[in-house]
Amino acid sequence: MVVEVSTSPKINEKLVVRDLSIRFGDKVALRNVNLEVAENEIFGIIGPAGSGKTSFLRAISRMDPFTPNMRIEGEILFDGRDTSKLRNLYAYRRRIGVVFPLPVGLPLSVYQNVAFSPKLRGIRKKSQLDEIVERCLRRAALWDEVKDRLHALGSLLSGGQQQRLTIARALAQDPEILLLDEFSIAVDPVTTMRIEDVLKELREEMTIVLVTNLVQQARRLADRTAFFLTGEMVEVGKTSELFEGQVADKRTQEYIEGRFG
Repeated sequence: MVVEVSTSPKINEKLVVRDLSIRFGDKVALRNVNLEVAENEIFGIIGPAGSGKTSFLRAISRMDPFTPNMRIEGEILFDGRDTSKLRNLYAYRRRIGVVFPLPVGLPLSVYQNVAFSPKLRGIRKKSQLDEIVERCLRRAALWDEVKDRLHALGSLLSGGQQQRLTIARALAQDPEILLLDEFSIAVDPVTTMRIEDVLKELREEMTIVLVTNLVQQARRLADRTAFFLTGEMVEVGKTSELFEGQVADKRTQEYIEGRFG
């Protein structure tokens, strides 16, 4: 049984997941997940590799139509609306920014990578685009490193810089939810801490779902945290309580303490 360890008041729900199961062909990646994500919170998801964390983000961002053999069962409600019944899937996905572990840049300049989404929204004025590009690059802790080469190919940046460019591009969508999957895997520790500071500020503007294998990162950032293991959500609760040992399942404590994973 999945137990929420906290008895906190009902949250203002941005995202509601009910009986969510995800399959890739005959393989079950995630089964019977039930949780809510509040508006303007950082929601952490921890667990070892193969727990279904990335599959969960793929389901939230409705990547199933673009992923062979991926099938979603159950309900995903975004602002109370069932995402499986949305007529315009592309409009929905524009409301969600996604950053996966390894950078996937567009074959464009640094500037064009960040300006791509605003242009799709109809923004054409150069001064507006300039402001968006600088703001998003600053938030991604990249501006000082690329401000003199904005028109160079993004693919010429280092791996860590390309990952931060991916974050800047996601922020340029002006998303309502930002999904981060191991965003710091290719980023050095100092820059990671700078980006974490930005994420704390962004909580005021959007909802953030943070998947991380770094349990201390979840402890630093997340308001609430869910623990996934072998395709199931073991439990969910206030991050501070989980890390203080107030857990409903001993496996959560063992994972947090580094005994496995």
